[in-house]
Amino acid sequence: MRDETLVVLAEYNTLMEAEITKSILDSAGIESTIRNEYMSTLYPVGTMPAQIVVRESDMERAQSLLKLR
Repeated sequence: MRDETLVVLAEYNTLMEAEITKSILDSAGIESTIRNEYMSTLYPVGTMPAQIVVRESDMERAQSLLKLR
């Protein structure tokens, strides 16, 4: 994921929701990462959400897989 533009696919108030989404993406072969992973557990809900980040080139496929738009 080094040389491509990364985009935020989704934001979650809990780390568990973000980890479930990451697992779904990983199972489909879409590389992703969780941004704000630890900060989202330290601050109050909604202050610093956990973000799922994917390559820009994978965005449309990931949205379709998760049915996001």
